[in-house]
Amino acid sequence: MAIVTAVCISEKKGVPKKMVPEIVVRKNHGIVGDAHAGDWHRQVSLLGEESVDKLRDRLPNLPAGAFAENILTRGITLYTLPVGTRLRVGETVLEVTQIGKECHTACAIKRKTGDCVMPREGIFAIVIEEGTIRPGDEIEVLGKAEE
Repeated sequence: MAIVTAVCISEKKGVPKKMVPEIVVRKNHGIVGDAHAGDWHRQVSLLGEESVDKLRDRLPNLPAGAFAENILTRGITLYTLPVGTRLRVGETVLEVTQIGKECHTACAIKRKTGDCVMPREGIFAIVIEEGTIRPGDEIEVLGKAEE
């Protein structure tokens, strides 16, 4: 079973996100209170704990949000999902819009370890159905959106 292990936000861009008890997602907006919210294709970012684990041998105390991810997951290989895949995350539905991203500057993690998993294994999504997401919520792959 795939689950949400942490949810995180930041009030400004370019900094690690801080863990919060829950996030509220809105259609055509993203996460209420997050710097990356807006009517664009990267409203919500997700990263798997399995991806973070790849760097934990060099940085064992990596906290949730260290890669600026909004949702940290366990039990699903996010970066293998095709663009257009819909996910039920708790009471919400998200649609994958992008796999990975171009890294314009080397983040603190890459400077320390020589690697960063977010550009390869993080995914981005838009909000299809609004609601609240909390740690412990289940994640279900619903399939691709109707074309």
